[in-house]
Amino acid sequence: QGQLVQSGGGLVQPGGSLTLSCVASGFDLSTYTMGWFRQAPGRSEREFVACISRFGGSTLDNSVKGRFAVSRDTAKSTVYLQMNSVTPEDTAVYYCAARRSNACHGYAREYDDWGQGTVVTVSS
Repeated sequence: QGQLVQSGGGLVQPGGSLTLSCVASGFDLSTYTMGWFRQAPGRSEREFVACISRFGGSTLDNSVKGRFAVSRDTAKSTVYLQMNSVTPEDTAVYYCAARRSNACHGYAREYDDWGQGTVVTVSS
């Protein structure tokens, strides 16, 4: 059984940048689609942020398009979420997730394995 271990969260000022990492130990990223989700304070559901398919194609939610980017290093089994021009509305617990599938999916229930979550707070 694989494990997803996240790092890189913290406090960032509005307009700043932050990179989240997710080390996917025991996962072959050429066979897994990897997603990023977030759960904002007071919200019960995890909302889709971005994903990168097993073929390397990426999808971003409209709320982050043009500001965030998702990438991966298959040799390091690591997926990244580069966050730029952040706003207070980006404050949330961010999760990486894996699904053994060809394609991205925007629903959290479609992912089988999850990281532990990392807190991102955007505040001045």
